Amino acid sequence: MPVTFDHTRIRVSDLQKSIDWYCKTCGFEVLKRTDKSPSGNQLAHLKIPASDHLLELTYSPDYKVEFPEDLVHTCIRVDDIVSYCQMLEDAGIEVWPGDWKQKFTSADGKQMAFITDPDGYEVEILPH
Repeated sequence: MPVTFDHTRIRVSDLQKSIDWYCKTCGFEVLKRTDKSPSGNQLAHLKIPASDHLLELTYSPDYKVEFPEDLVHTCIRVDDIVSYCQMLEDAGIEVWPGDWKQKFTSADGKQMAFITDPDGYEVEILPH
């Protein structure tokens, strides 16, 4: 029987702020939004057009978002990581490591960067 990986859920402290951030910063689109799930949460399912995996943002007013630093991250892949990271910096978003431009052209050539969403979740950026 085939198995597929459908979605990843993260808890957020402000659903609309997170939707806006993931859509504007990472290229996600809202696939569907639910104001009250069976368990009482507000949900938004986001999708990057070229991917089948979904990101589920979950908000509940009685849940305080807290998690240990560096516990979880998501990852997106982009065609031109240098241009993408520069676009993020130009929009006022901190890209780290701070010396990513130098690291991308170093001898090892490893191109990997991170940004942080409004709740502190890390988003890794890799080239295709």
